[in-house]
Amino acid sequence: MGAIGRFFSWSVQKLVFGLLFAGLGIAGLGLWVYVRDQVGFDVRRMELVRALTGETAQLRAALSDVEARMAATRVEITAQQERAVQSAKVAREIDELNSGLNRLTTDAAQVRENDERIARMRKMEADSRKRAQELQEALKRTQWEKDGLEIALGRMQLQLKAVEENKSKVVHYVREAWKKYGPAVLLALGLYFFGPPLGRIFLFVVVAPFMAGRAPVLLGAATGPGPEITTSRAAVELPLGPGDTLWVKEKFLQASDEGLKKRTKTVLDWRMPFTCAAAGLTELVEMRNRTADATFRATFSSQENPNTELALVTVPAGASIVLRPSFLAGAIGLGGGQLVIRRHWRLFTMQSWVTGQFRYFEFVGPCRLLVAGSRGVRAEILEPSPGNPSPARRANQDATIGFTPGLAYRPVRAETFWAYFRGMNPLFDDLFEGVGVFLCQETSAKGPQEQVRKFWAGLWSGVRRMFGL
Repeated sequence: MGAIGRFFSWSVQKLVFGLLFAGLGIAGLGLWVYVRDQVGFDVRRMELVRALTGETAQLRAALSDVEARMAATRVEITAQQERAVQSAKVAREIDELNSGLNRLTTDAAQVRENDERIARMRKMEADSRKRAQELQEALKRTQWEKDGLEIALGRMQLQLKAVEENKSKVVHYVREAWKKYGPAVLLALGLYFFGPPLGRIFLFVVVAPFMAGRAPVLLGAATGPGPEITTSRAAVELPLGPGDTLWVKEKFLQASDEGLKKRTKTVLDWRMPFTCAAAGLTELVEMRNRTADATFRATFSSQENPNTELALVTVPAGASIVLRPSFLAGAIGLGGGQLVIRRHWRLFTMQSWVTGQFRYFEFVGPCRLLVAGSRGVRAEILEPSPGNPSPARRANQDATIGFTPGLAYRPVRAETFWAYFRGMNPLFDDLFEGVGVFLCQETSAKGPQEQVRKFWAGLWSGVRRMFGL
């Protein structure tokens, strides 16, 4: 299925679920209105019918009054027009008598009287025509008033008919719920459809650049020799020299030599029992070489996931590595020494709030660590080179396993918007700056629960990350 097909499928699912949620929401709100309704449905219906009937009667009376005014206006318009015509006719007749030879033979006083009558008739004609025009404008406005009343009356009649015919309580309370809570439902639908895309755009354009400019997390200074990391393989064989002690998750133990003293290690480190429980570092297999000169071997591989590969991280004395314990498959204390783990809290660093990781675990040498990663574990070495005195390298945030404490660690915005917007990459990548080594998985696997219980797996992953696990 192509990108267009996936987008169409996503849109259809979004629309179906949106309409379903809206319908369920209106139904629930209708039930809420029904529960809070202190007046019975039939009583309220009859009151509404009476109210609508009264309003309808008022509209009819107003409409009758308008029609009566319009009839009276038409009668007056006709009278004014007839008056204007009659005045014009009289003025013409007098003008004919008062012109030509008649004007020379008629008495001067009579001529003046005729001129005055002509002027009065013409003024009467002008006044009548003006009055008729004014009445025409008034009649037009009254017609508009009548049209408005007829529209209102029609709506009122339809509403009255709907109320009289509506005998369903379900329909009534659904309508009441829509009247009261319809805008809130539409707002919720708008947030459901457009909230996540707008939120992603805001985070990418505004929040991510601001956060990326904050000071990085720096847990220590770069020291001497760093840890050595082997190439990851599906199965790893480790030698256990005299006095060495191995603690390993049972699901990674494949085979071991006889002669090793074995017992169950309830918790890897009793100083942080809850951390060990969350990272799966409980009920470990402890194997100790108690001989003075013999070397025994043990072989490890994942018994549950064929895509998991293992790498051995050797941390010499004076060196250390910051590691997320959830990626730790096993650890070896050399020469009878115990595993030393330092904890670093960064509660008040803005970068920690961005990544959701407030605690970091530093494994101090000498020790050997067995690290598990999806499709393998890759070591990225940062060191100065000609033209690049300050090396920096980014990695997918879901793939990061650990890093040497001398590296400055900060989240930076994902390189491409569409990869983040479509959910292919997280908003932030991990950026490491300085001289050192960091470890990451070959693929960004988030765990086997992602497809079955994605929500709860994501929530649990966020909690574990918050505590540096």
